[in-house]
Amino acid sequence: MQPTFPSIRKKQALVIAVLLALGVAGGVAILRTEPARPGETHGQPHGDAHQHAEAEGHADEQAETPDHRHESAENGRSARHEGVIRLSDAQIRSAAITLEASRPAPIGSTLQLPGEIRFNEDRTAHVVPRVAGVVESVSAGLGQQVGKGQVLAVISSPEVSELRSELQAAQRRQALAKTTYEREQKLWEEKISPEQDLLQAQQALREAEIAVANAHQKLQALGAGASATSLNRFELRAPFGGMVVEKHLALGEVVKDDTRIFTISDLSSVWAVIDVPARALNQLRVGDKVQIRSSAFDETASGTVAHVGALIGEQTRTAQARVTLPNPRGAWRPGLFVTVEGVASDAEAPVTVAKDALQTLDGRQVVFVKVPGGFLPQPVVTGRSDARRVEIVQGLKAGVAHAAAGSFVVKSEVGKTTAEHVH
Repeated sequence: MQPTFPSIRKKQALVIAVLLALGVAGGVAILRTEPARPGETHGQPHGDAHQHAEAEGHADEQAETPDHRHESAENGRSARHEGVIRLSDAQIRSAAITLEASRPAPIGSTLQLPGEIRFNEDRTAHVVPRVAGVVESVSAGLGQQVGKGQVLAVISSPEVSELRSELQAAQRRQALAKTTYEREQKLWEEKISPEQDLLQAQQALREAEIAVANAHQKLQALGAGASATSLNRFELRAPFGGMVVEKHLALGEVVKDDTRIFTISDLSSVWAVIDVPARALNQLRVGDKVQIRSSAFDETASGTVAHVGALIGEQTRTAQARVTLPNPRGAWRPGLFVTVEGVASDAEAPVTVAKDALQTLDGRQVVFVKVPGGFLPQPVVTGRSDARRVEIVQGLKAGVAHAAAGSFVVKSEVGKTTAEHVH
């Protein structure tokens, strides 16, 4: 039995519907699929690559922007002018800042040696009584200024008493011998006594005179006078004017003839004793001019080397030199430590500046170099120096203009500029 026409038409419609559905699904799948871009790599998400490309493009745009190039140029100019202390020519003149150029100059090599102020031994006396006795009175005190011949103390001495008694006896014998000689001379002239008696009287007179002179010399050797209110009174006197710097006696004390009871020194001049090591002996000679500086106070004196020792100490390995210093105001006190400066030799330095040109800034030595509109602090390394100039070893060439006298004014401007930047 053959199928009927209506069933055949139903089957055809169903096939057509299926085919249409498959065609629509395939078209949708094709439309959703996009081809890979050239910048993508295998396994890399398209979104990350796109973001990276956008960032690179943005950076390139910033690098090529004219405003960005202008900002970089301004930063460069600011860096070049950083640290300049702004001072106009009028301000430089009103502040009395002197401009100089660095230049070659001879630098004196300074020899510095330690020393000590001591008594001038040529004007210092250790006073001893030279006779034994008991101290009756003391009229000079420690630190007192005394004059030449002034009585320092009075000692009761049996030895002095004996010497004065001997002198008085010799004077009596001399007077008797003189009287006898005059009588014998008169008798001889009258032809009463023989000449032999006259000669004997003359000889006795000469011996008496010698005895008197001997007694005088003994008293003078002790420093005792011939006449005194008491035979045993011995007056101890100052040998010259000076200050009593030591005193070792008291009232009623028994002293020996060699006891050092006073030390007197004339402090109007003192000695600067220098310790000279062996390596510096050939650099310090008699007649050299030196400067004496105190480490305790601001005092300087000039002197001339008067003596350089020929012997070197076994322990210190140094020789001693001596400079005599005038001390009218008493500023140079014995025991004071000093520094002795002398010029050993002169040598030419290729680059030097005045001492006033050096300043310390942030812990470094600088020279303020003149630039347009002001000064620029230039760090330098220094070498030798003397009283006026300093050698520049590194940081500055010859012929560079800089602030010399008055450079401290430029340094003060650095602090003002820093304060303005902080505010």
